[in-house]
Amino acid sequence: MTPDKRKQAYRIYIYLGALFITSLVVSNLIFQKFFFWYPFGDVTVFGAPLFEISVGVLPYPITFLITDLISEIFGRKKANQVVTTGIFASFFSMGIILLADIAPSIPSSPVDDSVFRSVFALSPLAVLASMLAYLSAQYVDIAIYHFWKRLTKGKLLWLRNNFSTFSSQIIDTTTVVGLLCIFGVIPWNMFKGLVISGVIFKIFIAFLDTPFLYLFVYIFRKRFKLAMGEEIDLDAGN
Repeated sequence: MTPDKRKQAYRIYIYLGALFITSLVVSNLIFQKFFFWYPFGDVTVFGAPLFEISVGVLPYPITFLITDLISEIFGRKKANQVVTTGIFASFFSMGIILLADIAPSIPSSPVDDSVFRSVFALSPLAVLASMLAYLSAQYVDIAIYHFWKRLTKGKLLWLRNNFSTFSSQIIDTTTVVGLLCIFGVIPWNMFKGLVISGVIFKIFIAFLDTPFLYLFVYIFRKRFKLAMGEEIDLDAGN
């Protein structure tokens, strides 16, 4: 690969990492708002609402699409690096929020202390729960993805994309909702409904993002002349 091509590949990796980190941080900031993602939102299962989820789930599936794309084009090491960077970014953002919460508002402030606290006060707990779930889910996702990639010799992209995402999303949803219940952020009577609806929603999104993964992988393979299963080694020559 020429130096110019390698620079282009590195820029793409940086942009994908930026999208990943933004999606992750935003999901931790907006999680306290809940909505029904299906028109018939009053459907219940085991006495809990079936289609009730947090808006924080909306950007979260993007992170799994990006890690699968990075895994496919740049390899497992670079995917794990993005995951680790996302953890740091999330904790750093929560540190800023805690500092902002400590600073008292002035009387003319458009957002006073009580409003700010009602929106952001629970975020550190959410981040702790999310990060514990996120650590397990993302690393499981990457490991399963590369297991299927080796097993299929780089073929059947849809198989590794969906199987890895299904497994990791079940782990992620169950862990994060359970920890939020333990921390008292949400009541236990919402546990079953949030887990079931969250898993269904994420699996649904995983199906939808498969064509996009195929499209981006096709574009990158054509752009960098990659063979089936071949990865770009960004560290080569460094």
